[in-house]
Amino acid sequence: MDIYSSKFAIIIIIVLVTILALQIMTNNTNSVQLIDPETCELYVIDSQINARQYHGEFDSKCLDFKNLNP
Repeated sequence: MDIYSSKFAIIIIIVLVTILALQIMTNNTNSVQLIDPETCELYVIDSQINARQYHGEFDSKCLDFKNLNP
């Protein structure tokens, strides 16, 4: 198969798009955003080291709820 043929280019594009789609699907399951109930800060759990990684962002609904219930 010649690398300059159109069939080869189409096969390479299909393979690359498939790899990209698989990476996107597997990353979505690992990066579920959670809310810390005490501080209302958003975080994700890193599955490799099993630790929380905080984003420095806060959930506005959680903060409003915390202000209503001291």
